[in-house]
Amino acid sequence: MSKSLPYSMKDVHYDNAKFRHRSCFKMITQTMLTSNLKRDCITCSTGKFLVLLMIGGLAYLMLTNSGSGHSDSNGLAKGVSFKGGIKEGDKSIMDGGNRFRRFWRKPPRLPPRLSPDEKGSNNSFTPDSVKLNGDSKWIARQQSVKNAFIHAWSGYKEHAMGFDELMPLSQRGVDGLGGLGATIVDALDTAMIMGADEVVNETGAWIETHLSHRIKEKGQVNLFETTIRVLGGLLSAYHLSGGERGMNSTHVGPRSIVYLETAKQLADLLLSAFTSSPTPIPFSDVVLRDHSAHPAPDGQSSTSEVSTLQLEFNYLSTVSGDPKYGMVAMKVLEHLKTLPKEEGLVPIYIREYEISSNPHSGKFSGQNIRLGSRGDSYYEYLIKVWLQQGSERDGNFKYLYDMYEEATKGIRHLLVRKTIPKGLVFVGELPSGSKGAFSPKMDHLVCFLPGTLALGATKGITKEKAMKDNLLTFEDLENLKLAEDLAKTCFEMYTVTSTGLAPEIAYFHTEDYFEQGLDGGNKSSEYVNDIIIKHADRHNLLRPETVESLFVLYRITENPKYREWGWQIFEAFEKHSKVDSGGYSSLDDVTRLPPQRRDKMETFFLGETLKYLYLLFADSTVIPLDKFVFNTEAHPFPIKGMSKSE
Repeated sequence: MSKSLPYSMKDVHYDNAKFRHRSCFKMITQTMLTSNLKRDCITCSTGKFLVLLMIGGLAYLMLTNSGSGHSDSNGLAKGVSFKGGIKEGDKSIMDGGNRFRRFWRKPPRLPPRLSPDEKGSNNSFTPDSVKLNGDSKWIARQQSVKNAFIHAWSGYKEHAMGFDELMPLSQRGVDGLGGLGATIVDALDTAMIMGADEVVNETGAWIETHLSHRIKEKGQVNLFETTIRVLGGLLSAYHLSGGERGMNSTHVGPRSIVYLETAKQLADLLLSAFTSSPTPIPFSDVVLRDHSAHPAPDGQSSTSEVSTLQLEFNYLSTVSGDPKYGMVAMKVLEHLKTLPKEEGLVPIYIREYEISSNPHSGKFSGQNIRLGSRGDSYYEYLIKVWLQQGSERDGNFKYLYDMYEEATKGIRHLLVRKTIPKGLVFVGELPSGSKGAFSPKMDHLVCFLPGTLALGATKGITKEKAMKDNLLTFEDLENLKLAEDLAKTCFEMYTVTSTGLAPEIAYFHTEDYFEQGLDGGNKSSEYVNDIIIKHADRHNLLRPETVESLFVLYRITENPKYREWGWQIFEAFEKHSKVDSGGYSSLDDVTRLPPQRRDKMETFFLGETLKYLYLLFADSTVIPLDKFVFNTEAHPFPIKGMSKSE
């Protein structure tokens, strides 16, 4: 790993030496002393005379320049200022001297130039008219995202109201997440943030009327999916609707207490996943109507699933005053702290319980290490749960930051590589652990990482403020540089395809791996030979991870390119995924035009993708990153000590 600071100026003083101006006297004398003219002139007496004459003339000019070069406060030479002005006789002499001085005056040194990395930042002065025009552009684009949200919601409302998800092509609903109306709850806080009051009323009314009954009557649900989407959505809506005197005290939709009471009802049933397990690792599935839980068929849970419950349960304990929710969830992370790791990296499976063939209950299973599916949000929640604690984070929760810091070092050391020929930075996988072969495969899910790294570096404040206050360590700077490099790669996963939308999985051209004929279809892309897309991986599910990271990086770096990249992605969704009858569809193959559509609109398109795009184009005071932390489904919770009631 390089020990050079990634954001230092690129040898400013050395670089500017090439452009430092020198006086004409220095230039002439240097030329005289170094050129062939010196050798020619000093060989004859006439030449010697001319050289002496030139030196004498230059000396006279220098003496004239230095003798009258100091001025008084009015800018006039001392000793020649009179009540009636300058004497006529002296005026011509002084004017002549000034002309000489202006001719021989040493030009000022150019100011230091910005390094290439720092060019294009928006820290420089911008005229007010340009700022106003820029603001109006982003306000219009923000409205476009809101319109897209309302179009997506209208399709769901008309064809699938009450179901988990919309099938926009067949215009019907489907329950794939337990039948709790997941799209409704996922979309609610997005509507609140956007000020889509009609949608807030519709979603709120359904929750108040139907959700409590559904929770009592429904069968099996997945602990992880239900926690991040439904429990998380209810708790975020509670705060945003004015709960604990949160952000919005205006009455739109039901009273905020409705969301909190429904969240408690659901969480009380989900607790059975923890209490039924003989280890600190909860069972993966809960049967709501039976108040029971059971493990996965093979006794293994995804590491990301068991470690991505804590933001939600902690916040419920905070607002309910009952510590039981946070206590059981935090026992999982406390247990994971004790398990062996590979430079902070962990396998993607963990045993829920003891079976005869594997007596290691509550231990990691297998060696597969990746930051995509089944591994991703483990790393995300290490830093976010720590941030959530506010002023208490460096007490009993310090171990979370230590685990995160160790993991980021392991990522940089074991998983980061560059493509050829263009050198895109990506994060690969270790299917057989650190001693096995490296796989140049990266899920789109990994594109959460740039935002997480940037958030971990500055703790939610801008890079400019963090540097001004000397808050960034060497590790923070390394992580911030990696975040920007990875965000570039994630964006190019979009631009390299024919549709401008990213595949679910990409492989990367390295010295050890390349396959012909598997490019993204956009032959004009600079990176067409760097990114490989296999036939089975070419679908797009309307995922949010890249725009999530663009949002966070824009807030932290204030670099407008991230907004432009987000707008380009949004336009591709509008062009290829929008369904005229309402909703948006997933795509089968992003490398072909026109793309074949899939009959599915994931709940996270309304809950995450459109929310992050809206916030990317919004003012940075809307859900500020130093006061809120987003769960892995983009539901914002206030950091402890940041809500109005605390």
